[in-house]
Amino acid sequence: MAKALLARYARRISMPDLSIHPTGRLTPGQIKTDVLSGLTVALALVPEAVAFAFVAGVHPLVGLYAAFLVGLITAVLGGRPGMISGATGALAVVMVALVAQHGVEYLFATVVLMGILQVIAGALHWGKFIRLVPHPVMLGFVNGLAIVIFLAQLTQFKVPGSGGQEWLSGGPLMLMLGLVALTMAVIWLLPKVTRVIPAPLAGIVVTAVLVIVFGLDTPRVGDMASIQGGFPSFHIPAVPFDLETLRIILPYAVILAAIGLIESLLTLNLVGEMTGQRGGASQECIAQGTANVVTGFFGGMGGCAMIGQSMINVKSGGRTRIAGVVAALFLLSFILFASPLIELIPLAALVGVMFMVVIGTFAWNSLRILFKVPLIDAFVIVLVTVVTVYEDLAVAVVVGVIVSALAYAWNNARRIHAKSYVTPEGAKVYQIQGPLFFGSSEGFAELFDVAGDPGTVIVDFADSRVVDQSALQAIEAVAAKYEGAGKRLQLRHLSRDCHRLLSKAGHLMVDSDDDPDYALAVDYHVRTGILGGH
Repeated sequence: MAKALLARYARRISMPDLSIHPTGRLTPGQIKTDVLSGLTVALALVPEAVAFAFVAGVHPLVGLYAAFLVGLITAVLGGRPGMISGATGALAVVMVALVAQHGVEYLFATVVLMGILQVIAGALHWGKFIRLVPHPVMLGFVNGLAIVIFLAQLTQFKVPGSGGQEWLSGGPLMLMLGLVALTMAVIWLLPKVTRVIPAPLAGIVVTAVLVIVFGLDTPRVGDMASIQGGFPSFHIPAVPFDLETLRIILPYAVILAAIGLIESLLTLNLVGEMTGQRGGASQECIAQGTANVVTGFFGGMGGCAMIGQSMINVKSGGRTRIAGVVAALFLLSFILFASPLIELIPLAALVGVMFMVVIGTFAWNSLRILFKVPLIDAFVIVLVTVVTVYEDLAVAVVVGVIVSALAYAWNNARRIHAKSYVTPEGAKVYQIQGPLFFGSSEGFAELFDVAGDPGTVIVDFADSRVVDQSALQAIEAVAAKYEGAGKRLQLRHLSRDCHRLLSKAGHLMVDSDDDPDYALAVDYHVRTGILGGH
């Protein structure tokens, strides 16, 4: 018996897919493409990580270490080969208040707890609930994130001034815009000529060479901050291990874990649609959690999936785990050895790459279909887009799902109706059509003519389903009205799931002592007074 139980349990446990290539085939050409794509991603990661570190109020190396560690671990363990993770702005805007009030050590402790919560979510397979996100919410998420990425790049058009950050103007602005346009042009034109190297990498190289050779005066990576540093070292967060610390960090950890998983799982779905891959949600949760636990102990600010860098990787041809690993290792090499060279790269080149990501990420077809889809779906697309831009991703997705769910419930609530006829025996049959649940329970009660019906009434559920407690309450309330009028109510053609629900509640009564062989056509009497509704 014990062996049988262990065998059943073992069959339910499946090892995560850690294959390098999603199809199992790896060619020299794919390896070369992934290495070059990883280099492109690493170059784009540098200003993003530094900028998000500034947003969170921590040293730039805290953001760079997070980009390296989170990117490396999720590349190896994640649920979608080719997806890129690192320090993100969605998390940074939540961290800034914690750092300002309690310091960076509390941030490290929060990142560790955040990772533990994400591992728990993955172990409990909560990642599958991302399937409940409707397509209009996905479109709004993509559009909103594209706008956020675009707005984030505008900060690169500012330089330090007497009154703080000031916008570029005149010649410097024209030069910056010209270099951005040059980068975008190379990215757009190169694939029409050759695909030997990723177009974004070529765009960065061409623009950087032009700026360095001619000594053009334009903002560079080094103007943001120095990226030189050592290898991240193990560091236990210097916070008291007591309930007071837990009280401080737990709310932040929950919020960060939720935002990180939502952004990661939505990016997982988006990359999956582009590469034809499926599954991996729970594995991605565990990978993100593991990465954040490790990052918290190595002085990083934590992170999650990055849609912009993931799009760069996918559009550059990156399809395997090699691309993500190489990107992380290149980023570490920049920190350790190549910081003087990387700091010479003009920001305009990286802005041009990100602008092309924005163009490729925004769902332009959503503008065309706004007037073709149902009005509520169009509203959800716009709503999620706006909330993503003005609030944050997690709030936008939750709002979009709630609005979509309410719209679905309302539409189904209006579907319930009934056809009726009288049998030769004199019983009146109500053929219910449409689901019976909390939204339609009031409409269900209005279908019956208690005063005018004969002594026996049969409710036929062949074209309906009894869904929830509100449905049980509605059935009992109708039965109680017929009982009070001295009439008899019977239920017929219950589906097996409806039969189990009503049986568990104790509503069904049959003539025999038990019902060992349930038959769909059996007429059941309804026991009233169970839920107390009349």
